Amino acid sequence: MSKGKPLFEMGAKIGNGWSYDNGKAPAKPKEILLPEKHLLVFRFEKRKGKPVTLIGPFALSKEDLQDTAKAIKKKIAAGGGIEEEWLAFQGDWREKLRPVVESLGFRFKNK
Repeated sequence: MSKGKPLFEMGAKIGNGWSYDNGKAPAKPKEILLPEKHLLVFRFEKRKGKPVTLIGPFALSKEDLQDTAKAIKKKIAAGGGIEEEWLAFQGDWREKLRPVVESLGFRFKNK
């Protein structure tokens, strides 16, 4: 055993470098874009053997993104949800989704 220095200490040491933010920068506010300014892409994934079609990234407010997802899901009659700034749809909907999303005013990066 060493003399003068305990083997085990409990609790936090509060020194000059301590702060509440844990060194993380504050989150940037997300820029909201008009539908015409979006350049969306398709991603196709398989999750647990099931196909999932993703469209994004969207730069909309949370309410607008929810309304957009609801309108698209209703038009293609498919289930899905919101994952951060992406919309996920159950199934392979790439051919049917493009005209529906373009009719709402959004654009895609490639044809």
